[in-house]
Amino acid sequence: MSAFEARNPHFEARVRESFARQTFMRTLGAELTSVTPGEVEIRLPYREDLCQQHGYFHGGVIGTLADNAGGYAAFSLMAAEDSVLTVEYKMNIVAPGAGAALVAVGEVLRPGRSLTVTEAKVYAEAADGARKLCAVSLNTLMTMAGMADEKQVRDPNVG
Repeated sequence: MSAFEARNPHFEARVRESFARQTFMRTLGAELTSVTPGEVEIRLPYREDLCQQHGYFHGGVIGTLADNAGGYAAFSLMAAEDSVLTVEYKMNIVAPGAGAALVAVGEVLRPGRSLTVTEAKVYAEAADGARKLCAVSLNTLMTMAGMADEKQVRDPNVG
């Protein structure tokens, strides 16, 4: 059970709606499997086109899941009028991403008014459901106060 209380009573629906708008996560085939205040879980089934030359999940894919898991864990505690943006994350890959799926679990370590610190653990999950720790990340997320969590119109020709 989470030690945190969501500021938005509709936090789960809001997190799921935001995740559903992430076209990159849809491209990867990732699924948001669990959302509680301050914690989320994302699952990504194995696909050969997500791998590096040895057949393991690519480090970029592992990092993407860690970033999203930490970010959505932070977002789950934010007010309805706020959004979230990654400031930085540091990741250590501790074992190859070898399994039937990757499962990323993001958890808030310390929420703040402007910055929230989260941890994400990424597991390689075998076909029988056994999990082996694959990567750990420490994430810093910025609260985008008063910013809608939807696509911002931007000119692709402007940096």
